[in-house]
Amino acid sequence: MTAHSPIAPAVDAIFPDAARAAFAAAYPDQSTKLHHGLVGHSLLTLDALATLAERMPSASVEYNLGKLPLGVRPEDTPSNGLTLGETIRTIDTNGSWAVLKNVERDPAYAALLDAALAELAPIVAERTGPMLHREAFIFLSSPASVTPFHMDPEHNILLQIMGVKTMTVFPARDQQLVPAQKSEDFHGGGHRNLVWQDGFKAHGTAVRLEPGDAIHVPVKAPHFVENGPTVSVSLSVTWRSERSVAEGELHSFNALLRKRGLPVGTVSARPETQGIRRLVYRIMRKLGA
Repeated sequence: MTAHSPIAPAVDAIFPDAARAAFAAAYPDQSTKLHHGLVGHSLLTLDALATLAERMPSASVEYNLGKLPLGVRPEDTPSNGLTLGETIRTIDTNGSWAVLKNVERDPAYAALLDAALAELAPIVAERTGPMLHREAFIFLSSPASVTPFHMDPEHNILLQIMGVKTMTVFPARDQQLVPAQKSEDFHGGGHRNLVWQDGFKAHGTAVRLEPGDAIHVPVKAPHFVENGPTVSVSLSVTWRSERSVAEGELHSFNALLRKRGLPVGTVSARPETQGIRRLVYRIMRKLGA
């Protein structure tokens, strides 16, 4: 095993030294619980978030009723009948869930994202290269809301700001949970929600998150979230890497091969090293194959 660079101490850090050490031990393939210092931040109050939401484009917001089964088809997700501003300002009583996407397009939230990720960037660069496509998402949930079983394409750290929730995280690259064709569909633009089976629960690790807690979720590690008895606000800071981009390319390549009845290839745990297959995929895509 190669030695890793020491983690320099941070002053007034969003992620304290112990959290950065825990992240360094887990990244990129393992989920781990962390701690952070953003509880009570002025940009993350309900009033500030409602004001932010009302000036965001409609394509950057998503909200619906929050009491959902663990497995639900996207087209079956019910509306709550409220505007987004009403949803956030009354979220303690309206039984809803909302997400504000790409809040880094707002300069104040961009600065907050940059400050958080700057503390982790040296660790990430050593393992998977520079942080690419940095993004931030804010999740607001009414009491007892459920975020169904799904996966995400980014490296992700979820910071709990308000309330309590339990995230159950499953191993990435388990084809029992995420069949190869689901990965191929997902990287081709398919929905993030996954098919749930009750037998899956034994494969997951439930992590309780209170204000000041955070969790690292590896790329495409399936998970679901159950909110506690009060309103929950969480900030998700995400990035891509050469590894995550390479995985997407290789699954997309397999989708092309499968469509033509040709043998598909294995996507390794280090897809960034599969340069020949990635090059062939890029050539095929450029040629419109």
